[in-house]
Amino acid sequence: MATKSNIETIPVAPLKILPLDGLRPLAEKVNTLIVKARHDQALEYRDLTAFLGYEADTYLVDAECPRSDSGEAKGIIKESIHGTDLYILADVTNHSINYNLAGRNNRMSPDDHFQNLKRLIDACNGKAHRINVIIPFLYEGRQHKRTYLESLDCATALQELVKMGVKNIITFDALDSRVQNAIPIDGFDNFYTSYQFIQALLATEMGLKLDNEHLMIISPNESVMPKAVFYTNILGVDLGMFYKRHDYSVILNGRNHSSAYEFLGPDVERKAVLIVTDMIFTGQSILETALELKERKVSKIFIAATFGLFAKGYAEFDRYYERGIIDRVFTTNLTYCPPELLEKKYYTNVDLSRYLALIIHTINHDQSVDGILNSTTRIQDIVAEYKKNN
Repeated sequence: MATKSNIETIPVAPLKILPLDGLRPLAEKVNTLIVKARHDQALEYRDLTAFLGYEADTYLVDAECPRSDSGEAKGIIKESIHGTDLYILADVTNHSINYNLAGRNNRMSPDDHFQNLKRLIDACNGKAHRINVIIPFLYEGRQHKRTYLESLDCATALQELVKMGVKNIITFDALDSRVQNAIPIDGFDNFYTSYQFIQALLATEMGLKLDNEHLMIISPNESVMPKAVFYTNILGVDLGMFYKRHDYSVILNGRNHSSAYEFLGPDVERKAVLIVTDMIFTGQSILETALELKERKVSKIFIAATFGLFAKGYAEFDRYYERGIIDRVFTTNLTYCPPELLEKKYYTNVDLSRYLALIIHTINHDQSVDGILNSTTRIQDIVAEYKKNN
């Protein structure tokens, strides 16, 4: 994790990591990695004032957001964070956390998680040297542009955080990173997960041929085309895209009904395909794409989605796997992954803890993250090594 550049610069302030309950397992992994990396550095100037607190047994902050029976809550930080470089981690999609309201069990919604995030920022009371928020699934990220008379929730949320004193907002694979225009002079970093997904694919699928004759990248819709184009260029294979024709007179479950799929691209017969997307919400559109591809006689179907929400459960994915339509599904641990999902034969969890630890470690030293954002060379290296051994 450490590089010559970031161990020879002074950290901004002593590091502290404050996870909300929804992202605690990932934060604990990140904490373990940073603790080990900093102990292993053996800095000769570790006793200098600027490096006090640099090595620690833990960087995790003890904090909570207790609720009363009325449902009201407050944020409490149980230790000093004075003068620290604080990183608050939040998973607004975690539906596994409950709270009591008038004698009933309620599951926390994205709004509840976001309110808890603001409560803990408020509890800092201006004591932290710098507050950074890591929110992998950008809160209300799908509500990032206005079409009719409607709210701009994502832009409003970003502005709220900045007004509360947050200096950096860090997210992953934002649906549209142009939402950062809402806070143009404040810190906003959108990191990509392409390297980790390609690494996971090559680790699980031995004997995969990385050429135009055997592999194709598929974009299930227009919105993820830039991501699909990157995979296509870095792997040197062809690209295919499904274009949805919407019937705007019909709205089902808050969405325009898709009247037809049109496929644009070369022949996919007997090829393995990798469908890349930002998220699996219900999974309906992804599975429809997989079925269309299977009818075109592809050999294997892999699905890579940064966020696996599976809002309608796994029954359809199980059925498609049993019918031989899909072969493997990859999602990350940046959002909550239920034990039931982790046990699926077709599922691979892509661990982003090392990547996140590197991001925190680098920003704590006030170093540029350009090298982390650009993963082209690293991907080319692992692809070359894979082709050499297969």
